[in-house]
Amino acid sequence: MAGMGPPPAVADVRRAVRLALDDLASGSLVLVACSGGADSLALAAATAFAAPRAGLRAGLLTVDHGLQEGSAERAAGVVRLASELGLGPAEALGVSVGTHGGPEAAAREARYAALSEAAGRLGAAAVLLGHTRDDQAETVLLRLARGSGTRSLAGMPAHAGVYRRPLLGLGRATTAAACAGLGLDPWDDPHNLDPRYARVRVRRRLLPALEAELGPGVTEALARTASLCRDDADALDGWADAAYARAVTGPAASGAAEPDGPGAVRLAVPELEGLPAAVRRRVLRRAAIAAGAPPGTLAAAHLARVDRLVTGWRGQRRVEVPGGVGAVRRYGTLIFARQPASPVS
Repeated sequence: MAGMGPPPAVADVRRAVRLALDDLASGSLVLVACSGGADSLALAAATAFAAPRAGLRAGLLTVDHGLQEGSAERAAGVVRLASELGLGPAEALGVSVGTHGGPEAAAREARYAALSEAAGRLGAAAVLLGHTRDDQAETVLLRLARGSGTRSLAGMPAHAGVYRRPLLGLGRATTAAACAGLGLDPWDDPHNLDPRYARVRVRRRLLPALEAELGPGVTEALARTASLCRDDADALDGWADAAYARAVTGPAASGAAEPDGPGAVRLAVPELEGLPAAVRRRVLRRAAIAAGAPPGTLAAAHLARVDRLVTGWRGQRRVEVPGGVGAVRRYGTLIFARQPASPVS
């Protein structure tokens, strides 16, 4: 019937994309990362519709991980579909997947490296990712099982650097319905059925079991938890940034030569003692990273041992953290440095 709008699911995805792009300058290039699955395919179609109406250019990137037979042909098919949707430029990005951190992590690292390179090369203002509310719930459960803190339980951000996730407020059923409503035929990645992957087990076994035992709405509740955790983590991080600036002392604060070695960071213990534990440990984490500890290797156990130099001082020796960095307390100052410093009680 003339005058009828699009199917509700199509309208929902288009609305989510429009809201995600409303701060971009006219003429900016937006790229959709599209695997050909229902989520990213619905996102690509919605972007092709919404971006020109917002005065934006829209293109597409698809990553060929080379892990399955026929992957190059599928990537070429996604590029052809981009042309049919009116998305350009459109590129298939071939990557070599390593083994570090396991197959999922290695594939993710290779994928984001390729997307970031292409975004920089093409001058894109944003790269859109097709993660949905279901993906967010799975992420929260996976991180909860690892004993993660508030920042980690905040899940995937809607906006981080060049990357944007317009569909975090929508369920996977909506993207599937949007594809059906537009006559699009998504590709079902066989890896999404492989129980060797933790995320697949969460998706196909754990979440359905939780829904069966606790009732419907678990996915929405987990995604809502991520949003609340993100608000809390943002507030605590802001507090910690200000506390860190107040606590840094000595040469690191003034820019003078550091007697404890290059890159050493010194914190005034009195500035740390009155802070809540959640803020103080964030300050300690910042200091350790500033002194050279790799961020991804700093665990809660490392920070707890350093924290005892503030809260349970008994003349302890240097506490080691990853990256060859150690923390020692000396004359009311907590020093993070690569070279050992002798403690004084």
